[in-house]
Amino acid sequence: MFITGWRSRSEVLPLRWPQVDLSGGFVRLEPGTTKNSEGRAFPLIPELRALLERRQTITRRCEHAQGRIIAHVFHRYGTPIKSLRRAWRTACKEAGRPGLLLHDLRRSAVRNLERAGISRSVAMKLTGHKTEAVYRRYAIVAESDLREAGTKLAAALGTGVATGSLSDNSGDNSVTARKERSLNA
Repeated sequence: MFITGWRSRSEVLPLRWPQVDLSGGFVRLEPGTTKNSEGRAFPLIPELRALLERRQTITRRCEHAQGRIIAHVFHRYGTPIKSLRRAWRTACKEAGRPGLLLHDLRRSAVRNLERAGISRSVAMKLTGHKTEAVYRRYAIVAESDLREAGTKLAAALGTGVATGSLSDNSGDNSVTARKERSLNA
């Protein structure tokens, strides 16, 4: 969920092995199985591939021990997991971060896609957001994002430092900058 931004109960937990294409490099949600009923695919980036390969190893071991096929990717000893609520609450408490919501992982995924420079239309398709208005509620901008934007802007303007003033830029053609340059010439 941290990687894909997919919903836990309706998209991640019901995931079955036929939806995972390790050789093709995608995990797919079939049309009609998502909140907005649209199918979608997510590329298997290394972290997601590693997670799914670990789940596959666990599944194969469990299948061998029980002598049956296990269709779900996420299961406990072959029984599909229906909810992560209790496990999430326990993990947050043990990590010293009580009160975090499982849904926060969806927000983190959107933020990670934004920070990676992935276009909004592609990010919306990956996470399953139909409208930009809803997507924007997930695209939370942190102060570090603003600081990075300032650094990038300063570099683009040639100041090199985010705190530099615009009039320090020799390409500044504002009235004030032109007057200062003519006085200093």
